[in-house]
Amino acid sequence: MTTAWAGRRGSTARRPRPRGVWITSGIGIVLVLAVALGAYLPLVGFLGGVTATTAGLVPFPFIRIALVTLLGVVVVLALLLWALTRRHTVTSVFAIVLAVLVSLAVTAYPVVTIAIASADRAGDVWPIITDLWQRFTG
Repeated sequence: MTTAWAGRRGSTARRPRPRGVWITSGIGIVLVLAVALGAYLPLVGFLGGVTATTAGLVPFPFIRIALVTLLGVVVVLALLLWALTRRHTVTSVFAIVLAVLVSLAVTAYPVVTIAIASADRAGDVWPIITDLWQRFTG
């Protein structure tokens, strides 16, 4: 006498991922790629170009931006993987929202860093200009 339970004893039957997890993960991946390709890369390219054309007057802290970007990529990939492996749609949505927020924060970081560094540099420039003017006028 075999029962349905006896046939499943050796198998690891897990419930399949709901369709919502797949849809949410797909939307999250598209959103993260849109932020990375549509906002982050053009923004960093523009800021690098501004730094190059101003002969260093506008600083570009490459190492800090690169480290924050690498850390952000690792966190976003971990959150996307976490979303893909969940069995509940709500948990997947939570991970995707976090991944998109982290990608937006990583995108905003270069602008904030360069703005702060430029403000500090602008404070340093004025005494130099005054000193040069005094030397020129005698």
